[in-house]
Amino acid sequence: MTLFRVLLATLLLILLAYTFVVIGNHGMGLLPVFFGDIAKMGWPGQFNLDFLFMLTLSAFRVAWRHHFSGVGLLPGGLALFGGANST
Repeated sequence: MTLFRVLLATLLLILLAYTFVVIGNHGMGLLPVFFGDIAKMGWPGQFNLDFLFMLTLSAFRVAWRHHFSGVGLLPGGLALFGGANST
């Protein structure tokens, strides 16, 4: 396993652990909090909007790379809602 793969696996494990703690403490209400922070026009909302735009660009690029075919829209959607793409 290369050092980069070890780094990716470590980051994924940390993110999963953090996510489970947040879900345990606050439940699954991500979208109202996410868009609520954007509506408040504060720093958390600015970060969320920037992150949303980066995910949107990632999804668009993936779908474009597959010529917006049905096969390309699926990984594009995964890039938008999953936050990463590997295609």
